[in-house]
Amino acid sequence: MKCENCTKKKNEFDTLANAKILLSDCLACDSCMTSEEGARVFQQNQKEFFRVLNLNKKCDTSKHKVLAVSLCPQSLPYFAAKFNLSVNEAAKRLCGFLKSLGVHYVFDTTIAADFSILESQREFVQRYQRRNQEEHALPMFASACPGWIRYAERVLTNLVTSHICTAKSPQQIMGSLVKGYFARQQNLSPEKIFHVVVAPCYDKKLEALREDFYTALSNSSEVDCVLTSGEIVQIMEQKNVSMKDVTEVAVDSLFADIKEGDVVRHDGKRSDGYLEHIFKHAAKELFGMDVKEITYKALKNKDFQEVTLEKDGETVLRFAAAYGFRNIQNMVLKLKKGKFLYHFVEVLACPGGCLNGKGQAQTEDGKPDRALLAQMEEVYAAIPVQLPETNLHVQKVYQDWLEGMDSKKAQETLHTTYSAVNQSTSSLDIKWLTMSLPAKRCGRPPVLSFLEKKKRKQSLDRRRGKTRIYVGSHIERWLTLKEKLDFRNDAEVAGFLLDLYDNADQLPKESACSGLGDVRVVTVKEEREAPQDCVLAGADDTVSSKKKIQLLHNNTGAGFGLV
Repeated sequence: MKCENCTKKKNEFDTLANAKILLSDCLACDSCMTSEEGARVFQQNQKEFFRVLNLNKKCDTSKHKVLAVSLCPQSLPYFAAKFNLSVNEAAKRLCGFLKSLGVHYVFDTTIAADFSILESQREFVQRYQRRNQEEHALPMFASACPGWIRYAERVLTNLVTSHICTAKSPQQIMGSLVKGYFARQQNLSPEKIFHVVVAPCYDKKLEALREDFYTALSNSSEVDCVLTSGEIVQIMEQKNVSMKDVTEVAVDSLFADIKEGDVVRHDGKRSDGYLEHIFKHAAKELFGMDVKEITYKALKNKDFQEVTLEKDGETVLRFAAAYGFRNIQNMVLKLKKGKFLYHFVEVLACPGGCLNGKGQAQTEDGKPDRALLAQMEEVYAAIPVQLPETNLHVQKVYQDWLEGMDSKKAQETLHTTYSAVNQSTSSLDIKWLTMSLPAKRCGRPPVLSFLEKKKRKQSLDRRRGKTRIYVGSHIERWLTLKEKLDFRNDAEVAGFLLDLYDNADQLPKESACSGLGDVRVVTVKEEREAPQDCVLAGADDTVSSKKKIQLLHNNTGAGFGLV
């Protein structure tokens, strides 16, 4: 006899949507997805999560899994702000909701961030000490952001990847802890645990697919599935559950039957605070200076900030925080030109940091939810700070499981390597493109009327992200801005100006356009009829009369802020 769960052909979760990730969602996608990765990333969704939950209800216990969910610290402020709860209430109610679905354990990944920060601190000090012997010792780039890592490996060269810190991200260290340390504590084999991570961005899904985070011996990945904060809310909505109606349940700990206490965070306004922790540690270890407070100096924009340490009138440490691909590209360009002055850079793909991940801080139409983000930042700033060095559980794991901080096991468990990858064009993913190619048709192409041709051309222009902009008498100002900010082409200038507009408060059309004078978008017909002395700027860095300007959208959002 089989129970009703075994004989049921459909279940209540079959209506859940598959994971659909567009170019606007993935911050690192620059023609870098293989078809195999595309197929696997589409399994990183609610259906896969519920597939395991449904298997656990069936009679065949050999297919049962222990379901463990790890919560990222930057996801909790989203639930707190969205449902008007304190961050501690949000953590406990989220834990209660997940356990009501059938999850066995719910963990906080803060301890994994402790390990990642400690290992990054030690690595920076070692790199600094051998900076005169090794060409690529400094600068050191943070390795916690999978969007940045993906971009560096698939697009940039080994000149850049050799500078990336080898410490794993908190997500993957948590995977090692759950499937290694915790599995041993519970006498479980790693493949019997299905590990889910709730994260603020979609790039975490790609990170979970890395080959170096898969163990062939146990046929198990460190992280089996990643769900964004928004996807968890979708599950709540589909089950008609409100966070305020859920019973509070204490978050579990990796250590025996101990429950987690109040939520804590690390230094840092919107992230795990690698810059602040490494800066203070380096100041103490290298120069014997105790730094209590750090003063940020905003440079080109609010997402590129600098921190310096001075001793005897000399700048001995120069750190930076670079958020968003526009700042990342400018940073990489300076590195390649040999004009890079920084010792360490905290690199994050999302403008504004991890709290602004596209898996949570978005409106229904895909735009940043600035009001919600402001609430999240306020909630996150109010969380108490805990130094990684003061976590006694971390020291216990180092000694009992990792065999010491400098052991071979600690190196293999907490570190990885990053290198540039040559991606062949034949392996490009087709589902990730918002436009798919039509099937080939035999015979003569259809005869189109003038209006049909015009409509098709306009449609293709929209798909390819092309437009024409008439700058008129403002050409000198345009070129001056381009030269001063070291932009490589006019597309970057346009992206910069649009970023400024996006980050500004919403302005009425009259005030937004009052200072533009005769700057406006021109049609093809107006362009043809324009006088010969009409000056337009071209995207190929030339200036000529009646020249089309084609500002190409970078659909990955990589540096231009255009989606």
